Amino acid sequence: MQTFATSSIIAGIFTSTALTALSNNWVLAWLSLELNTLAILPVISKTKHPRAIEASTKYFLTQAVASCLLLSASTTNAWQTGTWDITQITNKPASALMFLALTMKAGTVPTHFWLPEVMQGSTLQTAMLISTWQKIAPTILMLSTSNFTPPNITLTLGLLSMTFGGWGGMNQTQLRKMMAYSSIANMGWTLVVLTSEPKTSMINIITYIVIVLPTMAMMILTSTKTLQNMSTSWTISPIASTTMALLLLSTAGLPPLTGFFPKLLILNELMTQSLTPTAILATMTSLLGLVFYLRTAYLTTLLSSPGSATSTSKWRAKLGKTKTMALVPTALTTSTALPTLIQ
Repeated sequence: MQTFATSSIIAGIFTSTALTALSNNWVLAWLSLELNTLAILPVISKTKHPRAIEASTKYFLTQAVASCLLLSASTTNAWQTGTWDITQITNKPASALMFLALTMKAGTVPTHFWLPEVMQGSTLQTAMLISTWQKIAPTILMLSTSNFTPPNITLTLGLLSMTFGGWGGMNQTQLRKMMAYSSIANMGWTLVVLTSEPKTSMINIITYIVIVLPTMAMMILTSTKTLQNMSTSWTISPIASTTMALLLLSTAGLPPLTGFFPKLLILNELMTQSLTPTAILATMTSLLGLVFYLRTAYLTTLLSSPGSATSTSKWRAKLGKTKTMALVPTALTTSTALPTLIQ
């Protein structure tokens, strides 16, 4: 019975995202997003801990408000145009409200408040799911309606997301919260060029997901949840520790790693659109993210020597070499060689 329930929940999560990507009217898109929300709630609250229940409650309330805003905006637009077609949005207030609802679901400023708390109250596996797969459905809808979204709103929210994501991540010692603020900052990069070059936004979000998946998989394998754990991860697996440092630097966008590739495309597009001040601000805010990623990489590989064991329990953990060696080639490829493979 438990296996059947688990399979049904996983099928619901993946099917709802696929339906959202294939939908061409707002009713089906709204229903798919609701199915996605209801499917992920048991996954978040599965852990028998008050923080998990709190996280699932916050997630449900935020997603419910966003769904209400989306349904209200789509109904208003259908009233004006006589159609529920996603590509037929002529009402500007409805378009702005739709975009705000989708950004609330994706976790961007100013409706980002729920994401760090929900990820912190979830397990590492669930946090990985929230920061990657759960971003796909609202991002697809934002890309589908990018021609009708006011450019000023996307630029403003994009810059605010990059700024708040960078500042918020600098003060964190919990890796799940740090990855949440990283997700907020990355959504800012996605929004900045959403209206001018949607394909570049799509490349950015796909690259981020491809990098974050092996990064959080490494955290799961090494049972790493805090910066203190990062300082002793070398004693568990030096290979996993070094690979995780490269992945973190790639997520920060440090050249010539994979994460720098979409950021370069976005900056080039901003310069092409004569948005030089925006490009400068985006570059400056990316330095905030680079600070806490460099700090984490420093704690991972440089703080403690390979032969030290500063923790009383962490160093006794045994990590299967087979699992580590199977994940390392994938992680190294996504962090360093992905732009070469794309070209």
